[in-house]
Amino acid sequence: MQTLVLTPTEVFFLPQRLLVPLFQRPYVWSRDAQWVLLWDDIRRQAEQRLKNTGEVASHFLGAVVLQDQSSLAGQLPRRTIIDGQQRLTTLQLALDAAHGVMSASGQTKLASRLQGMTFNPDDFCADDEDQFKVWPTNRDRAAYNEVMAAEVPVAYDDLEHSDSRLTQAHAYFSAVIGEWVEAGGEDEIESRCQQITQVLTDGLQLVVIQLRTDEDSQEIFETLNARGTPLTAADLIKNFVFQRLALERAEAEKAYQDHWQLFETRFWEIEVSVGRYLTPRSSLFLNQWLIAQTGEEVSPRAAFSTFKHYVEYEMTMPMAELLPTLHRQASEYQYWVQRAADPHAQLTPVELFVYRTQALDSEIVKPILLWLHQPRATPIPETVVAQVLAAVESWLVRRALVRLPSADHGRIVADLIASHREMDHELLGQNVRAYLSRQDRASTYWPGDDELRKALQDLPSYRRYKRGRLRMVLEAAEDQARSFTKPRPSPAGVRVQRGVLHIEHLLPQKWQTHWPVQGVEAEMVRQDHVHVLGNLTLLTASLNSAISNGPWLGESGKLSQLDKHDVILMNRPIRQDAQEGWNEHLIDARTDKLIDAILETWPVPEGHTGALHDDSVTETVWIELKHLLQAGLLSVGTVLTAPNGKDHDVCGVVLPGGRIEVGGKVFDSPSGAARHVRGRAANGWTFWRIPDGRRLEDLRSNFRQGSSGD
Repeated sequence: MQTLVLTPTEVFFLPQRLLVPLFQRPYVWSRDAQWVLLWDDIRRQAEQRLKNTGEVASHFLGAVVLQDQSSLAGQLPRRTIIDGQQRLTTLQLALDAAHGVMSASGQTKLASRLQGMTFNPDDFCADDEDQFKVWPTNRDRAAYNEVMAAEVPVAYDDLEHSDSRLTQAHAYFSAVIGEWVEAGGEDEIESRCQQITQVLTDGLQLVVIQLRTDEDSQEIFETLNARGTPLTAADLIKNFVFQRLALERAEAEKAYQDHWQLFETRFWEIEVSVGRYLTPRSSLFLNQWLIAQTGEEVSPRAAFSTFKHYVEYEMTMPMAELLPTLHRQASEYQYWVQRAADPHAQLTPVELFVYRTQALDSEIVKPILLWLHQPRATPIPETVVAQVLAAVESWLVRRALVRLPSADHGRIVADLIASHREMDHELLGQNVRAYLSRQDRASTYWPGDDELRKALQDLPSYRRYKRGRLRMVLEAAEDQARSFTKPRPSPAGVRVQRGVLHIEHLLPQKWQTHWPVQGVEAEMVRQDHVHVLGNLTLLTASLNSAISNGPWLGESGKLSQLDKHDVILMNRPIRQDAQEGWNEHLIDARTDKLIDAILETWPVPEGHTGALHDDSVTETVWIELKHLLQAGLLSVGTVLTAPNGKDHDVCGVVLPGGRIEVGGKVFDSPSGAARHVRGRAANGWTFWRIPDGRRLEDLRSNFRQGSSGD
């Protein structure tokens, strides 16, 4: 067995065939779980090279295991991919996609170099299959052959296997590489093509384990995939830290007890959700701390290599001095998080920021906290810290409420730190506000008041937001009612308890019993108001259960119970305005008032509208059937059918307002109707088809593109 650290050039350049055995699983990597992360790593390296920041560390992609095969004289050398086929296949797709971008950009030499990484020269090929350096398992071969051999530019939608993950991966890398190459304008295209090619060929590293034909490949595979516990970033950094301390002849045992042992307590060992993944809080903190130090995006997978590079090339202090600083910031971090979790604590602006951003399931902005609290000769004043956090929180909350994507937030956080860390403290608040106001792309802009109001007015918020996020917004509205958004001290004295009150529907979800209306149209209007913001409030658990589905009026009705027991200030206007009943008109009026409270809690700079430089926001907003009806892409009464399988005889009918009726039951969304039919979770946009055979997803794509659908 031989183990080597190789670049993609060293792995792929020579004529050869790397074969995936038939017994291995097909290609399963996906956009969010793997492609985006790989592209982020590639892009970061390319941008560092573009800035000419000096030595750029190679990015480690992981390990692969290859085993030699016996080859006949005159045949291409062959090796079996025992482990790492997903990684190698994705690299081939990315390299070929980049080849297409280089060809389209007129960079013929770079295109030829990339093509040599994926295709064997004709002189070495005995048959058509020999042209491919990596050859997937039998289930994937048709799709792989088609997309890799397609003419540039590739018309992905016209390919026979357009729905294959292999095709989609190729299309993804082609799109993101093309966008990045063009992002700097005509003058930068050649330079950007060179940098992206350099990263793809020589800026990545693989540990390649090469086995002889007679070695036990199964044992190696099991050892890599089934035995032992992988080391975390914190484990690797700990090992490096104490190696450095030994070189500095520092007292390692004392350093461990005083400064590192903290990271091995329960708080730091808990796994925190970051996107779809769980990571130990210690590793997450170290990743966030690195972003605060460097002002650069740091992938969680690259935390150790970035930490090592930072210590070896950028840090000016010895490890014995860095470790106490790291411990101090970790202790502050732990205090903030634990205080934010206390529902009764009177929180500082920093602690409230932590609570609210965690309610948004966002860890991405914590590097800003660490940056603002870095040890300095002159600390940043608390009032300035509060100004910065208020701007960042407003930017983040507004984007979350409009349901805009968060994929580019990490870049903005890193750039905000990098561009403001040398700034005069007194100017910091206004300059951060100005920086966020200048963002004009769908992936980063700060939504203005009009857009936020439009997004929330008729949105079924209860259905669209996670409970923790929705509760946090209603808590903020209650705090606004208690005057916590005013410059003077609140007369209430304390904020509302956090995370403990229940979200209650004033007009109940099961309104038909005590709140009937006459006519189908009136019923549909009423149903449209059940989940909107103005029909939701906060109540104690006991009061919530007591009045949940009851009538509004009467001795035991909701109004009477609220009068007797409710202490929530934002509910007072409800009791005053709804003495004769709670209806759609009052719900709409209260929605507007709650939106006013949201705008006051999370303001934007005066005159800020959130104007976009591009129009790609139409791809990110929440699209519903009612939008397709309004655009004329779908008609009321359209019969929807399931395409195949046991459900093919089941039909749904599109109703006014964008709901779907199936077998006498009405559903608010295509997925809800599909779930009813299938008996399990289902994507209704791909499940339902209209009479001409197109899927609802096809109509939604037309809507995004501004197409008429013809």
